Amino acid sequence: MKLVRAFWSWLRAVSGDDAYERYLAHHAAVHPERPVLDRRTFFKQRQAADWSQVRRCC
Repeated sequence: MKLVRAFWSWLRAVSGDDAYERYLAHHAAVHPERPVLDRRTFFKQRQAADWSQVRRCC
């Protein structure tokens, strides 16, 4: 069971599925005085940042 949990944690980290949890931990440690984004807003901002740049070879 421990191996399954470790694999699941690794898979979530690699795929970015744990991004919101990592954001919350970072926010609590570094910016506790600022308000926290809700999950939906966090992912909307992340998607906007990911797709705002030109992605082409030429």
